[in-house]
Amino acid sequence: MLIDFTDLIGKYIEVEISGDIFHHGILIDYGLDIIVLYKGTTNTFFYIPFGHIQRLKETIRENDTSYEPPAETPISSEVISLRKVLTIAKGMFVQVYVTGNKAIHGYFTSIMNDYFVFHSPIYKTIFVSMKHVKWIIPYPPNTTPYSLSNEYLPLNPVTSPLARSFEEQLKKFENKLVILDGGDNPEKIGFLQKVRNNKAVLVTAEGEAIIRNFEHIKTIQLP
Repeated sequence: MLIDFTDLIGKYIEVEISGDIFHHGILIDYGLDIIVLYKGTTNTFFYIPFGHIQRLKETIRENDTSYEPPAETPISSEVISLRKVLTIAKGMFVQVYVTGNKAIHGYFTSIMNDYFVFHSPIYKTIFVSMKHVKWIIPYPPNTTPYSLSNEYLPLNPVTSPLARSFEEQLKKFENKLVILDGGDNPEKIGFLQKVRNNKAVLVTAEGEAIIRNFEHIKTIQLP
């Protein structure tokens, strides 16, 4: 039997995401690999890939307060999926959560097979593995990250050719200094020596060679 969420559309639900993270809101839409949740207290839409959802259930509204979602969602499609959301949102200002509660703010510039290229005013160009995206929040209309004017947020697509897969793109950064996962650990900043057989060898500032499981690399960027 095909399990879907038709009966939960318009209902207030609780969503548990990997890492003991909980979101509450009205279920607006869903697809094979994503759901759309509206949080009325902040007027925010969450696009949550199903791969990170541990469970969801109908629950009692917070503070028993009613919030009606807007008639239109910021990213809409007749059939919704993570790839469709990324494609439609290309060039739109969004927040993307990849690791824990750490968000990157900016916009998508390129959508590849299993990763996308993201431009951030702070971190500049970031290559992000799709499978590690926990949720996406579109910015409200006419707002920008950090309240910057558009002159500080030019659309800067990568000019060099992009590989189709995340692993092949990492191989392009061999023999370069890189930052993995936003540099949340000193052992994730260093010289990318080799990427082979689902493993990446990174040499740290202290000269220590660290072997990382490629499957757990969420983002990569050049300093």
